[in-house]
Amino acid sequence: MPTDPGSVPAPALVALPAAEGIPRKRPILPLVALAAVLLAAAAAGYIWWHARPPELPAGFVQGNGRLEADQIDIDTKFAGRVARLLATEGDSVRAGQVVAVMDTRDVEAQMRQAEALVRQADGAVEEAGKALAQQESAVLATVASVAQARRAVEEASANLELERSRVRFARQEVARTAPLVAKGYATHEMLDTRQQALDGALATQNAASARVGVAEHALLVTQRNAEGAAAGRDAAAARVEAARHAREAARQSVEFYRVTIADNALTAPRDGPIQYRVAGEGEVLPAGGRVFTMLDAGNLYMDVYLPTAQAGRASLGAEARIVLDADTDCVVPAKVVFVADRAQFTPKAVETRDERDKLMFRVRLRVNPERLRGREALVRTGLPGIGVVRLDPEAVWPARLVPAPVPAPVPPTAGP
Repeated sequence: MPTDPGSVPAPALVALPAAEGIPRKRPILPLVALAAVLLAAAAAGYIWWHARPPELPAGFVQGNGRLEADQIDIDTKFAGRVARLLATEGDSVRAGQVVAVMDTRDVEAQMRQAEALVRQADGAVEEAGKALAQQESAVLATVASVAQARRAVEEASANLELERSRVRFARQEVARTAPLVAKGYATHEMLDTRQQALDGALATQNAASARVGVAEHALLVTQRNAEGAAAGRDAAAARVEAARHAREAARQSVEFYRVTIADNALTAPRDGPIQYRVAGEGEVLPAGGRVFTMLDAGNLYMDVYLPTAQAGRASLGAEARIVLDADTDCVVPAKVVFVADRAQFTPKAVETRDERDKLMFRVRLRVNPERLRGREALVRTGLPGIGVVRLDPEAVWPARLVPAPVPAPVPPTAGP
């Protein structure tokens, strides 16, 4: 091969013979990494295979969710100072249990004053009742007097009528005797005697008439007295009624203060745990000030999200089951109480069937509180789990989703 006269010839490469009997080394680190990856993938697949929920038969659908409960604020009804706190965060309380007491010393003083007014009103009612009894006795007496005066008038009137008849008879005698005297058949002495009898009858008639007037006047007086006694009785009865109304008003004031004192003892409206303590002892709160926030343990529910085809078959009242991750053996019966009318995850366009199938609707499963008896510590809010809904009423629940029977109540032990 011709070379450039000014160039330096390159040294020739000589191939070295391979050593006989010595194997060539291969890289080991990539193989170890690949084996570790394969082993991790196998372990993950094994864990996923055993952890995944078993397949459901036809007529059922499931979704993931968390157990939740309604929050209830325990607030003050009146403005005041927190005197004592009888519960704290995490405590499980029962409905009607007193969890806080407000300072009620001022209300108690007002109630004692109202109780004193009640006692005073009781005395006024008693005095008014005595006065009414006296007036009723006076009315009875005047009624008896009126009856007696009326009988006297009747007797005087009857006597006057008798005397009038005697006067008429005497006048008739005088009228018959006078012509006989003129004819000589009767004496003047006989005429004088009969005239005297007439005069006496007239005098007696006048006296009887006067007695009738006196009796009638007495009857008028007694009638006026009876009317006055009746008016006095009515006035006394009105005073009794007014005293009773005043006493009732005082009693209502006492009852108002008693209710106010009772309302200042804050109680838990439902069974459940205390979630937050907002106020402390000694704090002054306005009316409606919050002291605690609790969870309603009797109103537990889980919201699951189902696609369109499955949510459309979930009817209100359908049976459901809730299985919590904390205890897969605890199957809690529930029922569907709400199905959303709008999708929770909506794509921008829902023009095709595939896109409509992506719509997810919220379905609420409410727990049967009777089946939570004895499991209150385990079944609490925030626990994750799955909710299974029976879409077909004729479908039979799998054995693993059949809840345990309700524990029988423990009978009270008899005393010695």
